[in-house]
Amino acid sequence: MSQSEISDAGAMKEVRAGSSVKSLPLSGSDGARDAEKQGEQQPAGLKRKLKSRHLQMIAIGGTIGTGLFIGSGGAIAKSGPAGALIAYIFVGTIIYSVMTSLGEMATYMPVTGAFTAYATRFIDPSLGFAMGWIYWFSWAMTYALELTVTGLIIQYWAPDLSIAIFISVFWVVISIINMLPVSFYGEFEFGLSMVKVITVLGFIIFAICIAAGAGQQGVIGFDNWKNPGAFAPYLSEQVGGGAMAKFVGFWAVLIQAGFSYQGTELVGIAAGETENPRKNVPAAIKKTFYRILFFFVCTIFCIGLLVPYTNEGLLSDKSDATASPFVIAAKLAGVKVLPGIINAILLFVVISAANSNVYSGSRILLGLANDGSAPAFLKRTTKSGVPYAAVIVTSLFGFLAYLNLSNNAAVVFDWFMNITAVAGFITWACINGCHIAFMRALAARQVSRDTLPYRAFWEPYFAWYGLFFNILIIITQGFTAFLPWNVSDFFTSYVSVILFVVLFVGHKLIMKTTYVRCDEVDLDTDASKDDDATWSIEDPTTLWGKFWAWMC
Repeated sequence: MSQSEISDAGAMKEVRAGSSVKSLPLSGSDGARDAEKQGEQQPAGLKRKLKSRHLQMIAIGGTIGTGLFIGSGGAIAKSGPAGALIAYIFVGTIIYSVMTSLGEMATYMPVTGAFTAYATRFIDPSLGFAMGWIYWFSWAMTYALELTVTGLIIQYWAPDLSIAIFISVFWVVISIINMLPVSFYGEFEFGLSMVKVITVLGFIIFAICIAAGAGQQGVIGFDNWKNPGAFAPYLSEQVGGGAMAKFVGFWAVLIQAGFSYQGTELVGIAAGETENPRKNVPAAIKKTFYRILFFFVCTIFCIGLLVPYTNEGLLSDKSDATASPFVIAAKLAGVKVLPGIINAILLFVVISAANSNVYSGSRILLGLANDGSAPAFLKRTTKSGVPYAAVIVTSLFGFLAYLNLSNNAAVVFDWFMNITAVAGFITWACINGCHIAFMRALAARQVSRDTLPYRAFWEPYFAWYGLFFNILIIITQGFTAFLPWNVSDFFTSYVSVILFVVLFVGHKLIMKTTYVRCDEVDLDTDASKDDDATWSIEDPTTLWGKFWAWMC
């Protein structure tokens, strides 16, 4: 469709539900594009059906999961309330550097399987191959884990039923959802994510009331920060106790906090199916980061107020409500009805996470196929824009959840899961690296970053900051294998790094790829800098409209 046809057709959206509408013509570097309206920029048959609220909730839904509702208790136990709080804030700054890097690239070049495409075009095709496959594998294996957890959660109410029943049921449900148009997936994920958000907000309010004296313990305040203390020693026997043990606890939580934040980058994956990505992706990145940081930091702070780090329940290895620090805090306060409610919410949490696993995994597979790093049949899509072949392949890995029904097979499953643990950090490091290469390519062409639709701040220093600490965490995340030295623990901790190196080196030797020079970087494909699309911007006028605009 030509630009004149677009103009004649009046390619403009007008929404009049409680808002005033201003029509702005956008062109050149300031132009916002909508491939759904113009019939351009549609990678591999995908449709731009996701709205800004969908985009934000997909990221929130992929991040706020069992890591917050259950794993946060272990963070408090290892480093104490202050140590965990500082660790989550610090890792949050690293994630922000990744998100701003991703935002600048994804708004300029909103392609599906973005991480793979950026690494392939800006640095080295072998890097795109290795990063894409290990990232896909991490989501596929996490999907199998989430299916297992659904069975464990339901066993809280029905302990005699086999988890195989629920693995099968939820595998079918989630597979069907991901075969439907992406707009349906977006609405479904939006609803599940809202349950998570409301639960976290409710807990924060609950914690404030209990700390102020509403529970059976009376006024708590910062008592748990004084006794047993704000910082907890970790591995005292191995490192000698004192300040070193507290620092080790902080570093251990630093790694765990990173695992909890994983999923924030899903905004970049969904950019290829988002309406007007140049407007919605930057907004989603800004709002999503602040909300996730708010939810995580406030929740960790509240748990640290209510539960002492010496509470044995924080280190429980269970996956149901009994292991949640939310429930532990409620029990200490004398509230008895919360465990069942939290268990039901955990079920929603896990279903949402599993749903995001299949979505993100299938889009990464599609991106790999588009770059020639995966079989071509994975590029097939339905008329409604669903990459059904990639969805089916990713969903099939959910059957690995059945390995947990056998004790011997469960050991193999644990090894698979360890591959996923560091994949997020590898992806984040690659995103920062891609952004640095992207900025160098712009400079080589003498293109000012001021002309970009979204410009990340504090660059290139902020990207280098994220790259440095992501690599540092990748290298040190298995430090417990050295305290004392344990060969099995070492390979368990670093198997993902080894796999990444094998994929990278193997692809480079077989395909004989070379490093992409700055002046050879393809900055034109998928960028479409010369369109003159016309867009409307909505200014909410009602109180409800303004609140909803802030939320979504």
